[in-house]
Amino acid sequence: MNRVITYVDGFNLYFGLRSKKWRRYYWLDLVALSRSFLRGDQRLERCHYFTARIREGAGKQDAGRQSTYLDALGTLAPLTTHFGHYLAKPQECRSCGATWTKYEEKMTDVNIATQILSDAYEDRFDTAIIVSGDSDLTMPVKLVRQRFPSKRMLVAFPPARRSDQLKKAANACFIIGQDKLRKSLMPDTITTASGHVLHRPQQWH
Repeated sequence: MNRVITYVDGFNLYFGLRSKKWRRYYWLDLVALSRSFLRGDQRLERCHYFTARIREGAGKQDAGRQSTYLDALGTLAPLTTHFGHYLAKPQECRSCGATWTKYEEKMTDVNIATQILSDAYEDRFDTAIIVSGDSDLTMPVKLVRQRFPSKRMLVAFPPARRSDQLKKAANACFIIGQDKLRKSLMPDTITTASGHVLHRPQQWH
């Protein structure tokens, strides 16, 4: 049986969906989505999800919705969530002198690259599927293919996200279609192991 691990770039996927105005797909079951990529002779070993918690200063309601989603993902197996962080960067308008704070997500690409390389060297997968269109992931894909030529490196591009460099580095690539997204949504209501009931955010319907 061919062992598969998926690596989901959370913000790359999110911004791809947002650019298409597909809010109804924010409530994604990432394990179901990962399994929709598999062939009959493949088995999903793990889904790694990479994100960062939104600071309330960057949007209190967004932070609340994200927290609900992360709690919902926590009920899924075999899924592991990895956190980067948000960095606050003061900004100033050169024309009028107005100031504001911009928040940038950091560490996701490094965390993904580290996990891919660790899993490759520990022989945890035969096929890796990277859900991202970030060209920063080109080098780890190239390295795994050079060091472990029997392992396949595939790229699943989120909607409206592409990278020619990443495409050339991988064994193959494909675009995640709307049909797979539609069939990979979680139930509107989810109960955690502790009995807490989570509801899909109203804005995501």
